[in-house]
Amino acid sequence: MTLSYWEHTSWLQNIDFAVIGSGLVGLNCALTLKKKHPTANITVFEKGMLPSGASTKNAGFACFGSLSEIVDDLLTHSEAEVVSLVKERVEGLKLLRKNIGDEQLQFKKYGGYELFTEEDTELFDHCHSKLESINQLLYPIFKEDVFSITENTFQFKKIQPQLIFNKFEGQIDTGRMMHALLQKAYKAGISVLNCAEVTALSQNSDSVSFQLNNEIEVSAKKVCIATNGFAKQLLDEEVQPARAQVLITKPIENLPIKGTFHLDKGYYYFRNIDNRILFGGGRNLDFKGEETTKMITTEQIQNRLEELLQTTILPETTFEIDKRWSGIMGVGKQKKPIVKQLSSNIFCGVRLGGMGVAIGSAIGTNLAKIASE
Repeated sequence: MTLSYWEHTSWLQNIDFAVIGSGLVGLNCALTLKKKHPTANITVFEKGMLPSGASTKNAGFACFGSLSEIVDDLLTHSEAEVVSLVKERVEGLKLLRKNIGDEQLQFKKYGGYELFTEEDTELFDHCHSKLESINQLLYPIFKEDVFSITENTFQFKKIQPQLIFNKFEGQIDTGRMMHALLQKAYKAGISVLNCAEVTALSQNSDSVSFQLNNEIEVSAKKVCIATNGFAKQLLDEEVQPARAQVLITKPIENLPIKGTFHLDKGYYYFRNIDNRILFGGGRNLDFKGEETTKMITTEQIQNRLEELLQTTILPETTFEIDKRWSGIMGVGKQKKPIVKQLSSNIFCGVRLGGMGVAIGSAIGTNLAKIASE
């Protein structure tokens, strides 16, 4: 690929801040940088035609952790750390809603439900026993009880008869979210270059050199890496890719299901959208195989998703699958995101741990702040 003089001088010259990744973190980083440096030349580089990681591929859960997840987190984190994680997610969701608006996001506070399989009686009983203490732990954040027990009114099969309800959970339209952020970036004068994969980075004395698509040399005064699940390709930090596979049904007449739902310790999740069921998960069937950046689907996981639709979620309903896809998350042994300075002019905001919708806005904002110091 060769570039003309005009292309080079108009888009790839005199870059003050280069942001790698046009997802939720990257665009929030770019927008914050523009507010702090109104005259700066800020360019976002995106390897895909659209944001490629998880920002436009996720299920659109506005959540901060199911009861079983919080109970599990308390085995490896202190109470203070768990409260801090939940608080960061809640505040991040508030920031997202403030920046874009509930109407544009199509934010619906239908509540969230956690389902437990027939075999998970012990886990359900354990979570039930912890419900009151977790509510007390989170009370300073919400000023109300978060979790309660409710009955299975959705005709789900092969699960425990009772569900755990979270009245603060909601859902959004992630396509509309990203479209709104892109429009904000364009309006602010930020350049967003698609099909422009950054393949190498090199710190110079007062700038950063990098390659686009393995052939075009570019430089910027500072670089912010916001590639989350793809971060290993550019930096040496404790973050691993984790593929999440999803499918969606065709419209179902009189669909009675409304809300966001977590099943089998959160390894499966589903919701209603446009009279359809969007259903994802199954990474626990092949943890090693799903530790990849290949954005494809596999028969093993897709077959299991269909099976659960037929036997558990829509046992009395005829349905057809409309689309299947996958997205790439960034996870690690610790749930705390990595937002740090890597060298004098390179910074990163990665490892969102499957909570990108909740914390992506705040991570992008914080990444811009440390890059501005």
